[in-house]
Amino acid sequence: AAGSCRRRRLAPLNEDNGRFLLLAALIAAYLSAGATVFSALESPSEAAAQLRWNRTLHNFSRIFNISLPELRAFLRSYEAAMAAGIRVDALRPRWDFPGAFYFVGTVVSTIGFGMTTPATVAGKVFLIVYGLFGCAGTILFFNLFLERIISLLAFIMKACHERQLRRSGLLPPNFRRGPAMAGVGSLVGWKPSVYHVMLILGIFAITLSCCASAMYTAVEGWNYVDSLYYCFVTFSTIGFGDLVSSQNAAYQNQGLYRFGNFIFILMGVCCIYSLFNVISIVIKQVLNWVLKKFECRCCPKCHKSSARLGRRNAITPGARLRRHNISMDADGQYDSDTEGRRLSGEMISMRELTASNKVSLAILQKQLSETANGYPRNVCINTRQNGFSAGVGALAIMNNRLAETSDSR
Repeated sequence: AAGSCRRRRLAPLNEDNGRFLLLAALIAAYLSAGATVFSALESPSEAAAQLRWNRTLHNFSRIFNISLPELRAFLRSYEAAMAAGIRVDALRPRWDFPGAFYFVGTVVSTIGFGMTTPATVAGKVFLIVYGLFGCAGTILFFNLFLERIISLLAFIMKACHERQLRRSGLLPPNFRRGPAMAGVGSLVGWKPSVYHVMLILGIFAITLSCCASAMYTAVEGWNYVDSLYYCFVTFSTIGFGDLVSSQNAAYQNQGLYRFGNFIFILMGVCCIYSLFNVISIVIKQVLNWVLKKFECRCCPKCHKSSARLGRRNAITPGARLRRHNISMDADGQYDSDTEGRRLSGEMISMRELTASNKVSLAILQKQLSETANGYPRNVCINTRQNGFSAGVGALAIMNNRLAETSDSR
């Protein structure tokens, strides 16, 4: 039974595929739940607005003796003018240099408000080429920002921890970072928590959004809730376009406001992007935990056997601290892979099993400590030898910049 269950785990539906399918199912359920909620909230308002508009059209047609087809044709012309950027009230020019700069900024950041779109064929063709390289370069900038903000947070958290140790008398007052740190047991065992990183980024994002919302409320005349809504839609690059800042013809201190608007959007997008990627690590950890719960449920005998033997160094939420002492004892007892296989009944070595089953959250915490203390020299050498060995993308940056991903580390 144990062999058949193990073969099922090594089937094409492995851990990575199972995590992918589980996440897809959760996203589908999340989308369905969101659609249900928004339909219940917004559908009555939409129906009421449509009823009021039909009543207004009929009243206007009757009072001014204009046929409904002529009135609808006029309104369609007005909708086309609005799509071209023409408004009844005076607005800023759409395609002067500041307006065009605002447009390209929303393109490369993938915000895409939609209030300005190219109308010529040449402009649309140029946008395709321009957006291809611009979006790629901006995503690279976001990833580099992610690396540096995490390194900065790890350094600050390490400094705060050292300060607490000095106050408690566990570190000498003249302690300095360097090789001497290896001899300090309290610092070797300390690992910054990824939850603390997520909390700090969340607080910073909320503070930034509140400050930007105060500025938009004062300058644009929006209420504070609409300003907060605009900040989230913009910083998360959703960019509906129902609210767009800096679109009036003139503002008081217009140059200062445009500069502040640019800085808030830039910092907000970078911060929310980093926060999203940290949250994705936590979501991945939850998926690993769910898959662990469902593992071997098909075979009760195998489940009881695996529960009795246990898996050394397997890391799950709530179990890392409980198994830490057991793992240390087991590593001391089994000095060879052969002994590990004989006693555990596994077909692969314990070292390979440990390397393949470490989850991203615990790995992230270990590399956060390495980020604060400085990276080993051999890590930088390996990275330079093969630029793709560490993976590509934001999640790979989180796993490699902040996490241990190979046995050599």
